[in-house]
This record gives sequence, structure tokens and C-alpha cells, in this order.
Amino acid sequence: MKIVHVSLRFDAPGGVETNVREVAKRLRSGGDDVHVFASDLYDEGRWERRTGFAPTVDGIPVRRFPVTKRVVPFVTMPMMGGLVDALREERFDLIHAHSHRYGHVLEAAAVARRRGVPFVVSTHYHPADRNDRALHRGLLRCQDVVFGMTAYRAADALVVETEREAALVREFAPASKVHVIPPGLDLAAWSHPENDVPPAGLPSGYVLFAGRLAPNKGLSFLLRALAALPARERPPLVLLGRDWGERPALEALAGQLGIADRVVFLGHVDSDATYRAVVRGASVFVLPSEWEAFGLVLLEAMAGGVPVVATSVGGVPEVLAGGSAGHLVPYADVDALAKAIRTVQTDPADRARLVAAGRARVADLDWSHAVARHQALYRSLVRG
Repeated sequence: MKIVHVSLRFDAPGGVETNVREVAKRLRSGGDDVHVFASDLYDEGRWERRTGFAPTVDGIPVRRFPVTKRVVPFVTMPMMGGLVDALREERFDLIHAHSHRYGHVLEAAAVARRRGVPFVVSTHYHPADRNDRALHRGLLRCQDVVFGMTAYRAADALVVETEREAALVREFAPASKVHVIPPGLDLAAWSHPENDVPPAGLPSGYVLFAGRLAPNKGLSFLLRALAALPARERPPLVLLGRDWGERPALEALAGQLGIADRVVFLGHVDSDATYRAVVRGASVFVLPSEWEAFGLVLLEAMAGGVPVVATSVGGVPEVLAGGSAGHLVPYADVDALAKAIRTVQTDPADRARLVAAGRARVADLDWSHAVARHQALYRSLVRG
């Protein structure tokens, strides 16, 4: 099959980007002719566009298009210039677009419908942040409905990562088209700790967050939870990930709380081996987000043998098996977050239980399973 994945960003940090890359390269290694169409956007938070991207990534041909941030006033809906013409020129057997409320999904849907090509959308759905203004929440909901009536009605299949995401998408999209396909991780790579080397200078016994330093990640609550712990039991905190504009505020808050000397801003790590080593070295992995459609970093922490504490939002409870594979706490509850971190740090039995449950949870979540399910879906649509 000749397949194209259409994604706003590619070869850049992020869960969606990882999903596209892993599925595409494994399909290609299995014999399918897989291509990626993406924009020239590298960092969505800062709206950083780049040139000089590699024409192939992991053997996948990648074609780039200039991106426009806003077509409708007050509504961010990125569009890719030239994408429609490129999709019309190429003869693909199937088009798979990624993300919700993005213009490239509408563009791909229009081409697929006109040409009669099977069309799949992975929604990676994120509802409006609970702290958003009412006007913004209303605009986002209008976008939900518009996409449900247009692109998703034209789609042959809608792929979501959890049952929770499926329930939300069914509120505005055809329920019969929704398929739940969880993502995964490379278990083989996580099975060889001897290959992973940590960066110099990391403190011992650190609590770890990995992800974008963005407003919806709940990092201010994590800092407050750290400060709430008894000083003699307060572990260092390592924040691993690219800054989306939050670092100055977090540094200021750490100073106000008197814990600036306990917080390490590690930034983005390019090397997979270094990243795995940083994860393995943590005493606790914490994900305090306001929302996570899935949370690939949770799988990585569990594969690395690190106990998890996370907010009970989005798909996180499903990923953590209802709380048996990690401690679940309410979003923004500083006391509950501090208590869960302290429990893992001070209770060896609890720690051992979480590590064992986490490793068992990820045992059947290798990328090979996700790719096989995508491939089966593609073949059924193309045959149909």
C-alpha cells in the first residue's frame, strides 16, 4: 500500500509526533510505501518555523509545507500551503491525518472525499482547558462540532488512544467510525539499560517530570507539592523537556517557595539513550497534567522500572490500570500530590508493588501491536 501520514509537525518532540514516526517507520520496514507530509513548524508553543529539515527520517520520505497560524480571527487552526495540491498529485491508497481542530485535517478530508481515497483521522483529542475563558471554550466546542460534521463525517475511520477519548469524540463525531488503538513503546530498547548513559551532574534520588514545560502540565502544583514535603525528606526535582514559555514563571515560583536549589531544568534531550537513562535514574516519575489523551511518558517510566504518580485526567487512569500501576491524584490537589510522592519515597513495599505492576502493564504495549492494528485497519479500508 502507498500511505501518507499528514501531521502538523514531524521529527520534533511530542506525543503525536512520536506516534506518527513509530507507526510510519514500522509500516515502511514491513513493506508498505509510507510517506509523511508535514509543515515547517518545529515548536508550536513558540510558533518556531525552521528550514533545513532532512528529506528522509528513519527511511521515511518527508515533504514539508509552509504553515499559516490563523485563518479565522481568534481561532488558531494551522493550515499548510500547497498541501491540497500535493495530495491531489500523488496517488496514495490511503490518507491518514493526525490531530484535531487543525486545518490540515480539513484539507486532507477534502482531497480524500473528492478522489474516493480511504481516509483515517487520529484525533489525539484534547478538550478545552478547564481554566480557559468561557468564550475560548465556546469557540473550541464550535470547532469540535464543525470537524464532526465535515472531516469526521467524511472519514472512514477515527482512531483514538483510550476509551475515555472515544467517549468524548463520540459526542460530536460518528460513533460507529471510532476505533481504539493504544500507542506503545519500543520494549526492546528499554530492555537494555547497559546501553543507556545518563548526563553528568544529575542529583541522586530525584523526582522526574518529562514533557513540555507548558501551562497545561500542572508544573506549578508539582513545585508546590515539593515545597510541602518536610525539608529533610525533600528530593530534588528534574524537569526534562522543551520550554513552551513556562520556565521563567516556574523559576520565579521555585524562588518564592524556597526550593530553587532543589529544581533542575534539564531541557530537551536529543539522544534516546540519554533520555532513557534519565528516566531510569528517577526515584519517582510525576505527571501532574491538566489533561493527557494518553501519556506516552507513563509507559516509558513503567518500562524503566520507575513508580508513577499522575493526575487522574483523560486517558491516564486507563494507562495506569485504574490506579493499580501508579498513584492517581486529583488535578491541582497539592496535598494529595505531595502525599503520593512521599509514600513512594518512604514505603519500599508500595514502591515495589508499583514497579512490578507497571512492568506488567507495559508488557503488551510494544509498538508492534499498535502497528499491526493500524495495518489491519488500513487493509480493510483499502479492500473495501
